[in-house]
Amino acid sequence: MRCKALILGCSGPVLTAEEEALFLEVKPWGLILFRRNISNPEQILDLCSRFREIVGRADAPVLIDQEGGRVQRMGPPLWRKYPAARRYYEAAQGDVRRASELARLGSRLIAHDLRACGISVDCMPVLDCPVEGADNAIGDRAYATRPELIAQIGRAAAEGMIEGGVLPVIKHMPGHGRALVDSHFALPVVNVDRKTLEATDFVPFRALRNFPIAMTGHIVFDAIDPTQPATTSKAVINEIIRDHIGFGGLLLSDDMSMKALTGDFQDLTKALYAAGCDIALHCNGVMEEASSVSSAAIELEGISLKRAENALSYLRGPLKPFDPVEAAEILHVALALQS
Repeated sequence: MRCKALILGCSGPVLTAEEEALFLEVKPWGLILFRRNISNPEQILDLCSRFREIVGRADAPVLIDQEGGRVQRMGPPLWRKYPAARRYYEAAQGDVRRASELARLGSRLIAHDLRACGISVDCMPVLDCPVEGADNAIGDRAYATRPELIAQIGRAAAEGMIEGGVLPVIKHMPGHGRALVDSHFALPVVNVDRKTLEATDFVPFRALRNFPIAMTGHIVFDAIDPTQPATTSKAVINEIIRDHIGFGGLLLSDDMSMKALTGDFQDLTKALYAAGCDIALHCNGVMEEASSVSSAAIELEGISLKRAENALSYLRGPLKPFDPVEAAEILHVALALQS
């Protein structure tokens, strides 16, 4: 069934009549949820089911940002409080193998929570390499500060998510760790030479380039394209993400409603497709903005459709046996995880 190369948010825990009408007309590829959309497991299941019914695809992706730490849309008292990514490495006291085991287990447990609510995609792991003096937008959301450690622990986290029947989204390609401002509120500009970026920031993304979905970052890299952020830059997407990093999977834009991007939403939508993004992501659920983005959205077809179909194929097949109670206890002991 045909759909638009688009992921949209919604305004509350139940779709409004306007949202249902828009989704029925546009048929976006996916829906993304935030805290405003979360009440209880049954409500989330109903919301996911209603979205899939409207767009006419039983496997239509429903996404969420459930990293742990500061970025956790589903939390206590109905769901566990998960640690920030850095806690795995800290708890392992520098033992990267142990940190990877814990990160894998944490992701597997998160996937168990999400799948039970009908959510099929989690926008994690964060593979950014934070540097001293950078804005705290990344901070402890990163698994470590050294790129090779981030790659190893991040891989384990992504694999744990897939083992739990939920697709991970590696982000924020090709790297948000040097940003001096938070791209939610302003446009970061990175003034570092390409050789340095290739030796640091890009390393984790190259290491995980074979995973099926990634998300761009709204960041200008002066050494590559001084005029456009990565999301709307042909140079960054073609030369860095597709060529140097070697990522061949489905590329989502970061949220178009973030303040790092300015201008008309139709123009931004056209620009990110032209630059090479496969899917436009608009999150805030504001109907006027969502309608504008939708009016410029293109059909999901060609190589982008093949990438999307490949990504969804990871969700097929039986899951390995898993005991969530035992997993939670292991993490509770290792990380003082709040049950």
